[in-house]
Amino acid sequence: MSAQRVAIVTGAARGIGAGVAKRLASDGMAVAVLDLDAAHSQVVVDEITAAGGTALAVGADVSDEASVAAAVELVAEQLGAPTVLVNNAGIIRDNMLFKMSVDDWDAVMGVHLRGAFLLARATQSFMVKEKFGRIVNLSSTSAQGNRGQVNYSAAKAGMQGFTKTLALELGKFGVTANAIAPGFIETEMTHATAERMGVAFEDFEKAVASQTAVNRIGQPEDIAHTASYLCSAGAGFVSGQVIYVSGGPAD
Repeated sequence: MSAQRVAIVTGAARGIGAGVAKRLASDGMAVAVLDLDAAHSQVVVDEITAAGGTALAVGADVSDEASVAAAVELVAEQLGAPTVLVNNAGIIRDNMLFKMSVDDWDAVMGVHLRGAFLLARATQSFMVKEKFGRIVNLSSTSAQGNRGQVNYSAAKAGMQGFTKTLALELGKFGVTANAIAPGFIETEMTHATAERMGVAFEDFEKAVASQTAVNRIGQPEDIAHTASYLCSAGAGFVSGQVIYVSGGPAD
C-alpha cells in the first residue's frame, strides 16, 4: 500500500463501531472515529493513538446532509482522501407495529438508511478518483424479521439492497460494497435491551447462547475481524455480499 488508507467508521464511539475503528487502525489505516458528538469519540481516538495508530474524532449527525458533507470535508483535509467507509451508525426504537409512532419509524430510517446513503454519496468521489474503495454496511439478522422491530428490520433489510446496488454501480471503479449482518453482539445496546425486558444480562446471554450453534454470544471483535477482511486490498473480488456473522447459519 503506497499511501496510508483513510477510513471513516460511523457510530464509532462505542460497541461494534469502536471495535471496527480500533481494528482498522491496527491494520494501518488512519481512522475517522465518527459519532454524534466528537467528544464521545475521543476515548476511542485516544486508545488508537496510544497504540501507535492515527485517528481523528469527528462529530456529525449522519442523517443530516450538511453535517455529513462537513464531516467528510474535515476528514479529507486532516487525514486524506477517505476510501474506506464503514456505515455502522444505528439506533433502535423498538415497539410493536400498533404502538409504533411515525417518529420512531423515521428516526430509525434516518440514521440507518439515509445515513448510509449520505456517507456513501459523499465519499464515493474520493474512491473513484483513487480507483480504490471499500464500503461495508452493517445489516443484521433482524433483516429477516424480528418481533417488535418492524422499523429496524426494514432498515437492515434495506441496507442489503443498498449494498448490492452500490456494488453494481461502483465495481468498475475498483470499489467494493459488502454488508455484515451480525447476530447477537454484546454491546451497551443489547445490555439496554435486557434491562428494558427486565431480565439480567447474564440470563439473557445464556438464553441466546443456547440457541446459537457456537454456544456463545458475539463480541464487537467478531464483527471487526470480518470488517478488516472486507476493507482489505485482498478482498477486491468480493462485492455485493451479505455475510452473516451470527455464530451459525442464518435462519
